This record gives sequence, structure tokens and C-alpha cells, in this order.
Amino acid sequence: MMKSLRRILCLGVLCLGMGSIASAVVADTVQLRDGHPDVYYVKKGDTLWDISARFLENPWQWPELWHDNPQIDNPHLIYPGDEIRLLWTDGEPRLTVRRDGNSRTELADGTVKLTPRARELDRDSAIPAIPMNAIQSYLKEALVVTRAEIKDAPYVVGGQDRRVVYGMGDTVYARDPDDQFENAPPRFGIYRVGEEYVDPETDEVLGYEARQIGLATITAHDEDMVTMKVVRSSEDVRVDDRLFPQPDRLVRAVLYPHAPAEKTTGHIIRFFDRINSVARNDVVVINKGERDGMEPGHVLDIFQQGELVRDRQRDEMVRLPRSRSGTLVLFRVYEKVSYGLIMESVRPIYMKDIVESPEGSY
Repeated sequence: MMKSLRRILCLGVLCLGMGSIASAVVADTVQLRDGHPDVYYVKKGDTLWDISARFLENPWQWPELWHDNPQIDNPHLIYPGDEIRLLWTDGEPRLTVRRDGNSRTELADGTVKLTPRARELDRDSAIPAIPMNAIQSYLKEALVVTRAEIKDAPYVVGGQDRRVVYGMGDTVYARDPDDQFENAPPRFGIYRVGEEYVDPETDEVLGYEARQIGLATITAHDEDMVTMKVVRSSEDVRVDDRLFPQPDRLVRAVLYPHAPAEKTTGHIIRFFDRINSVARNDVVVINKGERDGMEPGHVLDIFQQGELVRDRQRDEMVRLPRSRSGTLVLFRVYEKVSYGLIMESVRPIYMKDIVESPEGSY
């Protein structure tokens, strides 16, 4: 039988890429999953979300069941070999972690093999919060830019041998009227501007998708013209492709899923490599960003809009109630849009589906 606990507590949430702490008061029902284990040994390849989902109906509520442990200074930093145990204290469930000098491997017959290991652990070896292999290409190779940024960006004007397309190893020439290459890093991403992001409710243009198709290094600079060598390309480089500096977009285990502090409602406006619908581990774009209070790690529920049907008794059109179809976690946030990874899908997820703060989290 599902056990519930209603508590009000203050959580410390470590913001992504910052060392700052933001306080949030959360009042919600924490529900344990039916058939949850009493103990779990962390394995290489686990994610914090999947481990939490073994115990909780809502995996992002992990910190609410965390029991202070003087040996573990951060419940988000969990390592392979750690023992996660569910205990009950004064009728309330608590999650604790036990860490020692041994790495545990569960064998096929159910026995556990202990292997000595060093006790020194760094943050980079902690298990990630969400599957990083599903989002790394979007972190490193996708940009959302404004019309002004597109207009002002350096651009390819041609290359050697009078060809119209270029690839790895070729020399290309780019024009830089605004001297952005002055004192710039030697390596630039080559981007192709494509999808226009439009708000489905207001028709506001929220930005333009810029997809990285290659990398180039500067070999010569002559006034507003630069010579570049293409060092990597995933598809043909063409005239008018734009050039943007290469930022470090790596995200490690410090992406902590948590609910927005205030109610947020938006829509899915883009998904990739899919025609009709998306599901778990697919990436989507929503029409909410920094200006709407979004930040990396925010958890949003996904709802399928109810179908519009005709009431034949009254001869009028009515909309059926919406239904929950999944959960996503934001991992890259721009001013007006955000990229999110679908962590759970109980039915197909479609364009313009609703995204909303989890019920009771605000």
C-alpha cells in the first residue's frame, strides 16, 4: 500500500554553475512507490533520477526524504558502491546513504561482491542527475539566437577551389565586419540558422535555432576577412553559415532536479528527429525561459490537451479534460525558450502539449 507523508520544510538547492544557495519552502505529499526496495546499491551507469524513482513516485522530491548524515555533505553527490537505505524514524520515511572503502557489485545469484577502493572521491565521479549522453550534443552544439545576433555574426563568404560546399580539412573565408574576431579564441563553431521559435499563444518570435555543423580554427586575419581551416564537420559547410565562439556547455552531476518556486504553464514548441510524437529520453523545446523564471533543473509535468468533440445531445463542441502524459527536466535555459529532457512518458507526447509546474509544488 502506498504510504504518504505531508511535511513542510526548507530545502537548500544548489544552483547550476553557481556556488550560490537558494532557499525554497516546499509543501507537498511525498509518496513512496509501490514495491520500493529497502536498500539499493548504486551502480556505475545509474542516474540520480532513476535511483530516486525506485523509492519515490516523484523522483525530484529526493531531498525531502534525505536524512542528515555528517559523513555525506550533499545528498545529490552519490557514487557507485554507495548503499541507499530506506528507514523509518518516528513514523516518517528517511533515505540514508552508507559509504565505506568498498565498491559493491550485485551478482546474478543475489550475493554482493565487495571490492576495496580509494576513499578519495571527486565531484566528477558522482553519478549524474539525468542521463548526460542524451543531452550533451544539445549542450555543445545547439544555440538559440536573436535576429540581431544572426545579423551581426561573422559569416562564411567562400572557400578555395571555387566550390560551393566545404568539409573537414578545407579552407574557408569568413567576413567579420564588426571585428568580433579581434582578440577572439582561435576556434569557432560553424552554425546553420534554421527553425524559428514562435509562441503558440502570442505569435511572438522567441528566437532562432542555430545548429552547429562544424568547427573551424583561424589561420590568418586580414582586416575584416579571416582565413579558417575546417577541423570538423557533421555536414557540408556552405556560404552564409554563421560563426559563433565555442562556449563550454558541459553539465556534470550538479544539475539538481527541483520544482519551480511559482506556478508556470507553457507549451512544447519543438522536438528533434521525430515527426509525430516524442517519449522518454527525447529532447523538446518549451516556450518559457529565463524571463519566466525558468532555470536548469526545473521539473515540469506534461499534459495532453483534451480532444475537441461534438456533444451530439446539445449540438455543440466541447473539450475533454486534459490528461498527464509525462515529466521533463530543463537542462538548457535561454531568455525566452528552454531545452528539456523527457524523463517519463506514460503516453505519446505531442507538439503544443502543456507543460506545468508539478501540482502542489508552489
